[in-house]
Amino acid sequence: MAQKLWEKNVQVDKEVELFTVGKDREMDLYLAKYDVLGSMAHITMLESIGLLTKEELELLLAELKSIYSIADEGKFVIEEGVEDIHSQVELMLTRRLGDKGKKIHSGRSRNDQVLLDLKLFTRAQIQELVEEIDSLFGVLIAQSERYKDVLLPGYTHLQVAMPSSFGLWFGAYAESLVDDLQLLQAAYRICNRNPLGSAAGYGSSFPLNRTLTTELLGFDSLDYNVVYAQMGRGKMERTVAFAMAGIAATLSKLAFDACLFNSQNFSFIKLPDQFTTGSSIMPHKKNPDVFELTRAKCNKIQGLPQQITLISNNLPSGYFRDLQIIKEIFLPSFDELKDCLRMVTHMMREIKVNEHILEDPKYALMFSVEEVNRLVKEGIPFRDAYKQVGLSIEAGNFVPNRSIHHTHEGSIGNLCNREITLLKQNIIDGFTFTKVNEAERKLLA
Repeated sequence: MAQKLWEKNVQVDKEVELFTVGKDREMDLYLAKYDVLGSMAHITMLESIGLLTKEELELLLAELKSIYSIADEGKFVIEEGVEDIHSQVELMLTRRLGDKGKKIHSGRSRNDQVLLDLKLFTRAQIQELVEEIDSLFGVLIAQSERYKDVLLPGYTHLQVAMPSSFGLWFGAYAESLVDDLQLLQAAYRICNRNPLGSAAGYGSSFPLNRTLTTELLGFDSLDYNVVYAQMGRGKMERTVAFAMAGIAATLSKLAFDACLFNSQNFSFIKLPDQFTTGSSIMPHKKNPDVFELTRAKCNKIQGLPQQITLISNNLPSGYFRDLQIIKEIFLPSFDELKDCLRMVTHMMREIKVNEHILEDPKYALMFSVEEVNRLVKEGIPFRDAYKQVGLSIEAGNFVPNRSIHHTHEGSIGNLCNREITLLKQNIIDGFTFTKVNEAERKLLA
């Protein structure tokens, strides 16, 4: 059985070991290739300050690249009796290279290792989220343009209120995603700072070159203060979780709208039959299960920041094992959110729109404001026009004029989809993905 990195002569009680390790080995598989990447940068720096020879560095880098390939292919395994990803990588190196493999930990603690792994993993996941959001945004804008002239009722208090359009409905969710991207970029900038070299949270007596590892890994800057670098654990995850919760809130609201509009009492939209499920007892049922599950999953994700807060909010500075539990709720959440984004993108691309909604007479009164505004333009004071139309409605002789002429920015006749798209692209261009991808490519070359 492999010895723990911290173990000396006394072996830990088995029940204690099971309790303290928990799901960490399982969670560490998410971090495997990022742990290897961080080790490659770290030992490159160690060679530059004389703690490794050039020959040792070349041998270690070659083995680490091999291990990275295994992890990248999803074949990495943490063996039975091995505590975590850090131990497994070191064990694999020592099997191949003997004592040289034990040298990679100089100037480093598992504390700053996991801090680094989490940041490298998270920034990669954020890049994938941005790509999924961009795909959904494109579908929503395309549908907004396609159906821009199709009107539907707008609601306040779930009461028929004023004319809206599918152009507005699709476009509204596209613009919501733009704000979500803005918050995600802020979270990305907090994530994309280098904690490596902070060791256990108090630095090292080795003359570490933290600027070098920052450049090698493509970070925007350092987490400069070593105590703060350690304090950032939990905080980074919470900040990113808030950004994810914003995306989830947009998807959840869209899913609710879709479920409502798809119901027979509304019949505003129709999902293709192959995207719905049936009932075991009612042969006519076509249920919008994808949107219902999206709503539930996204509502769960919206609780993620609070869960992280409750785990970490009463901890003083320094490292505590409590932080390990954050992995269990944080790491898997990205796959769940990406799945929701992909499914909603697919559904919104295939959705069918009812182009004859307003032929139903029950929507006639939603044109009352249009009539009030027409009278105002003829010179009647607004309050008098409002009363005149109201009395007409009460008397049952209101006749709607269904011709709509909205021209101001963001209205039915002027959607501003081009401006929204430019705003989205400016935000995406503000991420430093190109720099990060190039740095990782060079490190692995």
